[in-house]
Amino acid sequence: MAALVELSNPSRLKEKQDRLLAQLGGLDRVIVAYSGGADSAYLAWAAWRALGANALAMTADSASLPESHKRDAEAFVRQFGIAHEYVETHEFDNPDYLRNDANRCFHCKDELFTVLEQVARERGYQHIIYGVNADDLGDYRPGQNAARQHRVAAPLADAGLTKAEIRELSRQAGLPTWDRPASACLSSRIPYGTAVTPQNVKTVETGEEALKALGFRQFRVRFHGEIVRIEIAPDELVKALTLEMARCFTRIFRDLGFQYVTLDLEGYRQGSLNEVLHLKK
Repeated sequence: MAALVELSNPSRLKEKQDRLLAQLGGLDRVIVAYSGGADSAYLAWAAWRALGANALAMTADSASLPESHKRDAEAFVRQFGIAHEYVETHEFDNPDYLRNDANRCFHCKDELFTVLEQVARERGYQHIIYGVNADDLGDYRPGQNAARQHRVAAPLADAGLTKAEIRELSRQAGLPTWDRPASACLSSRIPYGTAVTPQNVKTVETGEEALKALGFRQFRVRFHGEIVRIEIAPDELVKALTLEMARCFTRIFRDLGFQYVTLDLEGYRQGSLNEVLHLKK
């Protein structure tokens, strides 16, 4: 309920955005780690608004980023005239990343920020920023440790902006990303302890594109070896729980090499693979 109360206070929301724009305006030249999701898109837009051509959005060109996300990311920056480039990352060359333990996200972000630091040094950018928000600070996200080690700033979190607030400010600004479903890299679909490879993330991507073609909006394809576990948003489960759809799922995922096709009756929930972790508090 706290988020609803805060969102009902337009002046408070405007104060947070003004604080964000003021912080960004003082950064001179900045690289935005931009994936195309709602948070990084809003941050790229805000940096462009505050700094114009001195803000550069950079997207990791990696096997873990779906092609559809690249298309969406490109369409967004074209719409607003935001400077944008791709940068190659090579996390799949790192055995620690491929091992896919609970620190996989650290190794991914460590690679990304290392590459962005090199670009910044070569081209005279003083700061690197990324789109973690205030809600993310309470979740298990090893990538935040990498950001701290590389001194990558988190202006959205610094401004106290929550996910719901970012969506509302994006809506007010006319950003098409305001209601974009939560997205994460394809490697996040592979359970910890199962090796991440370009092949299995491509299988996941193909499966998710097929679900999108069926009209589903929020979902995940979880890769469990010969078993696929499909998560569909609770408000879309009625559509999924039919014999006709079961036949569609079976055909799609058997063709992708899975022996068993399952539908998770709890539905989609962000970070479900973290449920198996027993983290020390």
